[in-house]
Amino acid sequence: MKLLLDENLSPRLVRRIEDLFPGSMHVRSEGLKETPDKTVWEFARSNAFSIVTADADFYDLAIALGHPPK
Repeated sequence: MKLLLDENLSPRLVRRIEDLFPGSMHVRSEGLKETPDKTVWEFARSNAFSIVTADADFYDLAIALGHPPK
């Protein structure tokens, strides 16, 4: 499972979890800094990432768009 860490989480976390979740990334390293949550959502969906966030807005997206990326 690859994790995509949202902007509200430290990019340094990627190094700490890479042995457990290889291929994980932070939105900043993917060029998604300060992009709308829906763009992050679509990127995660099309690239097989599971989103890790502390942002309640992703819950609202799940209600509006259906099942979230993993």
